[in-house]
Amino acid sequence: MKQKIQMTTPLVELDGDEMTRVLWPIVKEKLILPFIDLKTEYYDLGIEERDRTDDQVTVDAARAIMKHGVGVKNATITPNADRVKEYGLKKQWKSPNGTIRAMLDGTVFRKPIMVKNIKPAVRSWQEPIVVGRHAYGDVYKNAEIFAEKGGKLEIVVTDPDGNVKRETVMEVEGPAVLQGVHNTIASIESFARACFEYALDQKIDCWFATKDTISKIYDQRFKNIFEAIFAEEYQERFAQAGIEFFYTLIDDVVARMMKIKGGILWACKNYDGDVMSDMVASAFGSLAMMSSVLVSPFGYFEYEAAHGTVQRHYYKHLKGEKTSTNSVALIYAWTGALRKRGELDGIKDLISFANSLEQTIIECIEEGYMTGDLALICEPKAVKILNSLDFLDELAVRIATKLEG
Repeated sequence: MKQKIQMTTPLVELDGDEMTRVLWPIVKEKLILPFIDLKTEYYDLGIEERDRTDDQVTVDAARAIMKHGVGVKNATITPNADRVKEYGLKKQWKSPNGTIRAMLDGTVFRKPIMVKNIKPAVRSWQEPIVVGRHAYGDVYKNAEIFAEKGGKLEIVVTDPDGNVKRETVMEVEGPAVLQGVHNTIASIESFARACFEYALDQKIDCWFATKDTISKIYDQRFKNIFEAIFAEEYQERFAQAGIEFFYTLIDDVVARMMKIKGGILWACKNYDGDVMSDMVASAFGSLAMMSSVLVSPFGYFEYEAAHGTVQRHYYKHLKGEKTSTNSVALIYAWTGALRKRGELDGIKDLISFANSLEQTIIECIEEGYMTGDLALICEPKAVKILNSLDFLDELAVRIATKLEG
């Protein structure tokens, strides 16, 4: 047994809920701890702990990422009314992802994990479509009112000098709902630069879209900022790199996506990115085959499992039944965080380990050993369909052989 790789700075570890919470410590036990002297600062973001602390644990976790620079996050529940009843919660807590992203700002980049034996559902797609999701504002930092009797629905802004701007949204008779969303110019500018820098790093075109024909202040400001920053700071660099920036309406981009070969960065506003990244992930094979990282303009990085908590499998697990949960995105959250920690701390062995583990996963699946979700869509047929634990055992044997052989 080779000596374990030593870390100098801890990762901020954010645990989650349900089936992904079951698999999280097993991933560490089988694939990381045998090879790395792992250092983490642990925060329990399970729904019961968030409820017990009035969500303070989420704020504390975000501050820890700001302190140490790199976090790794499990999937978590964002409770609706049914979940409040199921877990006996105090209220419908906001998305922990939304809270963390609001504190860190930045952009979430989600990239499909492609394997040769799984073809995208969209026939023209040959290369990954990376979704760059603005990670601040919009519906995730909203305010909402239920107007029981209707009336005049307004938005009001009071500036620091006490000047008031008032806009009537609508006058309605009868019950109505009102939602207010916002964004900041600084955050939009950081979003644009993050996307342009990512496109240059990956040498891929950057597409951006809004609905500026309808939203002539909110969406149009996004459009104007992207175009101004590109023209002033990136146009020449893009030309030298042989890549392009392309803007059009969001509905036009969605239509175009069905016919391109891929190999682009699709920059999306927060809600658009939330929805479209799941569509892209599913069309490339599985929601569990998607890497995800939040890149903050302040130098913070949070790697996460981009999918949900796999609720259906968790209920089967509670009954003692075996599941075939795909843990690839969970593992990629760890490898991404470990690689970045290695880059920041100058630990080449940590970077090499992360690369080796990812390559091991690709080889395992391409050789026909996979979980049930992938077995349904792979060609040729799977050699062996593995349950949740057996898949991790298979990877453990393979990575040990690769590193110790």
